[in-house]
Amino acid sequence: MFLSLLDTTWYPVRFDSPMNILRGVAFWLTVALALGVLVAALAVKGNARKKLLKAALICAIFYAVALGIAFLVMTFVTDGIEALLFVPLLIMLVCAAGCLALLLLRHDFIAKISAGAVMGAAAIGLFLCLAVRYSSGVSADLNGVTKEDVKELWLYLSAALLIAAVVAGAFLFDREKRDYGAKSLSYASVAIAMSFALSFIRIVRMPQGGSITVASLLPLMIYSYMFGTRRGVAAGAVYGVLQAFQDLYILHPAQFLLDYPIAFACIGFAGMFAKTKALKKAPQVQFALGAVIAGLLRFLAHFLSGCFAFGAYAPAGTPVWLYSLTYQAGYVLPDLAIAVAVGIFVFCSPSFVKLARRFHSEKKTTSPDQSPEQA
Repeated sequence: MFLSLLDTTWYPVRFDSPMNILRGVAFWLTVALALGVLVAALAVKGNARKKLLKAALICAIFYAVALGIAFLVMTFVTDGIEALLFVPLLIMLVCAAGCLALLLLRHDFIAKISAGAVMGAAAIGLFLCLAVRYSSGVSADLNGVTKEDVKELWLYLSAALLIAAVVAGAFLFDREKRDYGAKSLSYASVAIAMSFALSFIRIVRMPQGGSITVASLLPLMIYSYMFGTRRGVAAGAVYGVLQAFQDLYILHPAQFLLDYPIAFACIGFAGMFAKTKALKKAPQVQFALGAVIAGLLRFLAHFLSGCFAFGAYAPAGTPVWLYSLTYQAGYVLPDLAIAVAVGIFVFCSPSFVKLARRFHSEKKTTSPDQSPEQA
């Protein structure tokens, strides 16, 4: 029974189509590059290691954006993704790369405002196209589910309760008022773009939606650690909407909320222990605890969606709750484990931890052009 529930496709060893060839090459190339950076980082010490990790981080950002563009183009050519979805996504990834290049070259207020304005405009265009696409009413028909199969009342209640809990939790674990200006928006744009690009590198894809990726949630988790749960939840919600473009398993508005904005907004809780003083000397523990809780909250959102929207997919004789529990655990937990493992390795770097915690010390009185050290 469980094997039939977890019928999956193992992409890294499939080279039977142009898209699968790209997926396989991207997966193994990413693994090789990550191992190369790891070996190089272990071979050098001191200032040389710091410079190496900084250069590797910059290269990783552009590498992720490049992969995202490559996968989008391949999807458009081979899978027939609608131009209404393809064009705004491509524009957003190109804008993310351009804004990142600008922020790397210039650190002044004008550069930050310009980057924030460009990414904001791209996001608005993306949302408008998404609204047009899913207001057409073709999603349920494409997935072969009738209206009677969807438990509307329970879906609405679940979505409403989780929205209230996520919003309340975001403010509960991030009470300090800090003014980051356009800086947080710029970093959020980069984190969302990186996560979205990495989400195309699927190790396994589940039959009714969901996949195991190469640490695609890690950029969002790090962003939450740097800027707090409120901004992390907001960035996660935006990323969740982007995920809807990759998946046609949208049957109901409340199910859309549970599986996309709400589920990925929960990733914003990865930074809930970032300022816990008792764990200050163990940043890896701070990150891992928050990331695990964030992943479990995401699992809860998908579980409720599976129970009340996808019950028709449960095999005969299998309770719907057990089907949803098994199915969601089959990809959410491995995906979480990969992100946490890579994140712990990243947080073993003292220079990276120092960079991430730099934003924790910024005060509201700091001017947009002024660094924390200058304030």
